Amino acid sequence: MRSLHDGPRIDRSFHRELRGVTRGLALDLGSSGTRAWMPGHGVVADAACATAADGPGHGRPVRRGRIVDPVSCGRMLGRIADTALGPDRSGTVIVLSHPVLAGAEHRAAAREAAAFLGPTRVIALDSARAAAACAAPQDGGPLLVVDIGAELTEATLLVGGQIRDARQAETGLSDLGPGEPPTAVVRTVLDMVLDMWQQDRHGAVLGALRKGPLLAGGGAARPDVTNRIALRLGAPVRLVDDPATTVVRGAGLILNSVLRRAATAPALSGRHR
Repeated sequence: MRSLHDGPRIDRSFHRELRGVTRGLALDLGSSGTRAWMPGHGVVADAACATAADGPGHGRPVRRGRIVDPVSCGRMLGRIADTALGPDRSGTVIVLSHPVLAGAEHRAAAREAAAFLGPTRVIALDSARAAAACAAPQDGGPLLVVDIGAELTEATLLVGGQIRDARQAETGLSDLGPGEPPTAVVRTVLDMVLDMWQQDRHGAVLGALRKGPLLAGGGAARPDVTNRIALRLGAPVRLVDDPATTVVRGAGLILNSVLRRAATAPALSGRHR
């Protein structure tokens, strides 16, 4: 299990040059597939990570939340963008989500894959804040986001919209055998939350639990997972419709905000160019 203190902090800067941006796409790059969201259309793609178009010998480009084949990943992203935005992507911005504890290697691979998107601006957004944007009240209080994916599970404590602590485990739904109860996945979630609670000196985790953790990812779509987590934590859990798309829809809301800012962004003066 990894924690926020085991690796580099996430780059939280969303501020990019916005002048000339008129359209965009939000992408959630997961181990089992990639989801895309487009303003005015909603979710426009839900594709498996490996496709026949990658050619023989290509496996899944994302495993355990890490990009292991940037070239295949970039080609896949390029095809999705071609379908959603067309071949000319000038004046576009793409919000690309990543695991909260994505390390330097993953971020470097993401930059390499993003090069296949052509002339477009790319904003990196961690999955916890994307999920929060989709489903959480903006009260500034503590929020616990638990993202249960196919091959990765993360628990993140947000306070005032910023990451206070996070845990990651390379465990997910794909590790369960056919008909196997989700005991291992639920235990992973409980271990991460307990570890965060033990290291929390300000009561933020307890405050977040009292409000109820926000569950996202494919695991949040399974009542046998959500009911067990609620029972073991002794706290209600918060869900949204179609929790598997929580992250990409939240990234889409961030994208909408970026596009609104772009529409009102003043031209840069010469001294700031």
